[in-house]
Amino acid sequence: MDNSVEVRSGVAERLAALIRIPTVSAEAETHAEAFASFPAVLRNLYPLVHERLDRRVVDDTGLLFRWRGASDAAPLVLMAHWDVVPASPWPSGDPFDGRIERRAGDEWVVGRGALDDKGPLVVVLEAVENLLAAEFTPAHDVIIALGGNEEVMGSNARAMSALLQEELAGRQPYMVLDEGGAVTDDVLDFVQGRCAMIGLAEKGVATVRLEVEGTGGHASAPKHDEPIPRLVGALQNIERNPLPARLTETVQAMLAALRPVSTSAAARLLGIAGRTGPLVAAALAKAGGESAALVRTTVAPTRLNSGSADNVLAEHAAATLNCRIMPGSSVRETLRALRRRIRDDGVRLTLIEGHEPSPESPLDDRFEAIGAALEDSWPTAAAVPYLMMAASDARHFHTWCTHVYRFAPLLMTLEQRESIHGEEEAVAVDSLVRGERFFRALIRNRADERED
Repeated sequence: MDNSVEVRSGVAERLAALIRIPTVSAEAETHAEAFASFPAVLRNLYPLVHERLDRRVVDDTGLLFRWRGASDAAPLVLMAHWDVVPASPWPSGDPFDGRIERRAGDEWVVGRGALDDKGPLVVVLEAVENLLAAEFTPAHDVIIALGGNEEVMGSNARAMSALLQEELAGRQPYMVLDEGGAVTDDVLDFVQGRCAMIGLAEKGVATVRLEVEGTGGHASAPKHDEPIPRLVGALQNIERNPLPARLTETVQAMLAALRPVSTSAAARLLGIAGRTGPLVAAALAKAGGESAALVRTTVAPTRLNSGSADNVLAEHAAATLNCRIMPGSSVRETLRALRRRIRDDGVRLTLIEGHEPSPESPLDDRFEAIGAALEDSWPTAAAVPYLMMAASDARHFHTWCTHVYRFAPLLMTLEQRESIHGEEEAVAVDSLVRGERFFRALIRNRADERED
């Protein structure tokens, strides 16, 4: 790539400025001023992006930019979102004060959205701004789709996807790249090297409500079929009988890619994973946590509601389940599996919301293009296919695009990943610099290919 491009200083300050705008989509009415001011601040921080790229507002808060390239080759679509989840005060202070502090020899930007997803958004815009400053013209269009309601599973990305599908008139993008996996040194216990986890697919999501009705009465005379015990019994039946574990093509590819950076014992097991898929899936499921989530549809109770007084039998009990559905399965199949496990006709099951799992993107030249960009930014990281457990805006593109990948080129430790939607979310400035370098390489490398 062209190393003559000067990376602008102050990336930490620009990210901190965006963090200070509390774009909490779950509280959009309360933070209406923040949502109104964010695009204007973005314009001030990235003037060339706004001067030279076509810009449209889609579905109120979707920001869609188009950088016209030198040819009509299939466009590169880069995605991010600028809304965040709520945050109460953290031990270190206000999560929206956008602090920059020194830690272990590097500067860090601390605040809600540092990793999810204002940090990844910033490194995309940094790369484009720097290339524009160097008078670079891409060999193809580059489209930047920034959603403002991803955290509430809003309609921005769906609207932008539909608009681009219509405008491209049947042509597919060269690649769609959104948030997802990251660069990490702690993928699994048996992995010893640094990996860049690139999502080929994402799980589906279903929000399910369980409800039991009763007649109430005084708590001094409990009955055998009260709503709360029956609901607890249903939840216990689900927990004791998890959905079956299996290896998808993406997870098989992930395990094959991890083999060279694994312990010797694990490498031997991974070498036969294709022939012993059920045994490997069972071992990952037994490990629990992220390992188990890679191989089975997960069911997590997230809310319980029942009762009106301490001495009154509940007339109603309800629980909300969050299900993350494996590729190859479906919302409908998951509901059937839950009904079989509950084994109580008195427990009513209702689907509140459901999104099917995505298809699995191919491991072809587009995946290799991501790997090539890693050579310029994270040269010691192995490119590893990955199944994303969370939902992203990219799912709306996967309905008509074959090459959809999910990867944020930032280093995220386990502690950092746990801070997403939690406390003390932070990103190292060195990571932001490398992330900018990744996107600059991804855009430039394709131009170099065409010149060859």
